[in-house]
Amino acid sequence: SGGGSGLGLSMSKYLVELGANIVILSRNEEKLKKASEKLSEVSDSSIVQYYACDVRDGENIESIVTNVFDDFKALDGIINNAAGNFISPTEKLSHNAFSSVIDIVLKGTCNLTLSFGKKCIEKKQKGKILNIITTYALTGSGYVVPSAAAKGGVLSLTKSIAAEWSKHKIYCNAIAPGPFPTEGAWTRLFPKIFSTFIDIEKKLPLKRFGNHQELANLAAYLLS
Repeated sequence: SGGGSGLGLSMSKYLVELGANIVILSRNEEKLKKASEKLSEVSDSSIVQYYACDVRDGENIESIVTNVFDDFKALDGIINNAAGNFISPTEKLSHNAFSSVIDIVLKGTCNLTLSFGKKCIEKKQKGKILNIITTYALTGSGYVVPSAAAKGGVLSLTKSIAAEWSKHKIYCNAIAPGPFPTEGAWTRLFPKIFSTFIDIEKKLPLKRFGNHQELANLAAYLLS
């Protein structure tokens, strides 16, 4: 999910390079179409499909997972990467603003995880679940409270699913990336007025941002 741009697209690209067939999900069909064309150029042997959908819609996700299992006879793993986030003082948040992030990040992850996991159990096949969270899922962070709460929920979900579904050979892990430059996240989290005054990169322990290939390497390993 969230495979049409940013980190999701970077992970998809590397998996295709390694020979995987990929199905990417996003709400933006135009973005998905461009991403699938780009991914198809990476490998002639890999199949690339896409579905425009909203991860908050459990029935829609259930239908897509069923279609993918029917098309490929198996679905080896999923990456829950769809996210929503923005900078805001918490006292200025509306109830709807809070719900919109929780629904995409936590509910969306639950929807895809449940649909995939149930199919794996039904078909008695192994499965890999990889959830993309964030460092502040563990530490908390001001001004991104809905995202921190949602990603903290996904971390707890990851541990709980790992404990319960390991007997079915369904393995669940999470990656918590620090700052990785992406067009979508950067404009929302580090607007120009903010980044003009603070050099975020110099405040990081390694004095540099993450490289997309580093995340793609770890994602591929955890899905292998």
